[in-house]
Amino acid sequence: MAKTAPKSKADTADQPFALRSLQDALDAKPRYDASDEELLHFYEQMLLIRRFEEKAGQLYGLGLIGGFCHLYIGQEAVAVGLQSALEAGKDSVITGYRDHGHMLAYGIDPNVIMAELTGRGAGISKGKGGSMHMFSTEHKFYGGHGIVGAQVALGGGLALAHQYNEDGGLCLAYFGDGAANQGQVYETFNMAALWNLPIVFVVEDNQYAMGTASKRSSAETRFYRRGTAFRIPGMEVNGMDVLEVRAAAEIAFAHVRAGKGPVLMECNTYRYRGHSMSDPAKYRTREEVQEQRDHHDPIEGLKKTLIEAGKTEDELKAIDKAIRAEVAAAADFAETSPEPAPGELYTDVLVGAY
Repeated sequence: MAKTAPKSKADTADQPFALRSLQDALDAKPRYDASDEELLHFYEQMLLIRRFEEKAGQLYGLGLIGGFCHLYIGQEAVAVGLQSALEAGKDSVITGYRDHGHMLAYGIDPNVIMAELTGRGAGISKGKGGSMHMFSTEHKFYGGHGIVGAQVALGGGLALAHQYNEDGGLCLAYFGDGAANQGQVYETFNMAALWNLPIVFVVEDNQYAMGTASKRSSAETRFYRRGTAFRIPGMEVNGMDVLEVRAAAEIAFAHVRAGKGPVLMECNTYRYRGHSMSDPAKYRTREEVQEQRDHHDPIEGLKKTLIEAGKTEDELKAIDKAIRAEVAAAADFAETSPEPAPGELYTDVLVGAY
């Protein structure tokens, strides 16, 4: 039997690869040193997402939101922690169909998001995208995608555009633990590593791929390891702590901006509601959900930090009251806005006009 010729040094990587090469920096300083203003801003953003999603659930129950509606309740620290570290107007974001929280974390007007949920012409996608397909090129937010895992490949394209245009931006591409088993995810990993693309892949591991626990659907449940074969460094992050997520973002983004290629980040989080509003979530116990709420809630955790920093319960209650009023106003705006004109069915289908 003929022997295979040994590979030359040109064919093999001559630099060592450490899976957790970025983890050491995070472990050394696991929480972001936020100013008082930043702490308050993170709290307000997470609380806005929580109250907005609670209202969306109510409107869905009233029949004012149709189709599917996937709520982000419990996962707020991931979007807020990561997106607070992005550079506005430069970086891009793409995600799956659980997208309301990401848009709110990007500072997009709650009125136009709620209007989109209710299918109104004032919505950010003119009422034609609904819950799962929100989009804003103005904010470099590229969806909202209903095809599981498709946003990862598209995120690779966004990163390639950043590289090609030499604009200094990076792409933040979210996907879930269920989507992590899609083949196109690994095709994108391979190309991103080959081409040294400026992208951070973020697995929002909320423990359940629809109704199936990660340990039942994935042979490797530590998703930060999934990039090993492509020499993509991985990071494991507590996605219920906004300050840890922000600390991880600082490290990952600096790595990518330095031209060192992609990063894979696993944010361990938890969704309190079912996969969508139509999911009764009978595959887990109430006790399990309550344990997460009682001991790991991202908003309550930051609230304790704020109180330790000198904020009072009355001040925080006033913030909650103001945010509830803002969300109620968004719901009123959506309910009183007209539906799209019938002619809108024929717009935004093709790039050119015919």
